[in-house]
Amino acid sequence: MNTVKKDTIIRTIVLIVALINQALTLSGKNPLPIEDEQVVEILSYAFTLGASLWAWWKNNSFTKNAIKADEVLAQLNAENK
Repeated sequence: MNTVKKDTIIRTIVLIVALINQALTLSGKNPLPIEDEQVVEILSYAFTLGASLWAWWKNNSFTKNAIKADEVLAQLNAENK
């Protein structure tokens, strides 16, 4: 059974909304009444959030034991390929 994945539908909806927003902007309408300073603020928050999530998600090994564990894990993964 071939079904469309939920994330594919969500990405398509987001794309359609973005295209509608762009068309309204090009026609002189302002669909999202946001000032320039607010755009900078929103982008700054988004960058900070993205960097925070990325740093949190990645495995950050600082201690000698953690670094050694990463090496052992890499060796085990290489053996299982």
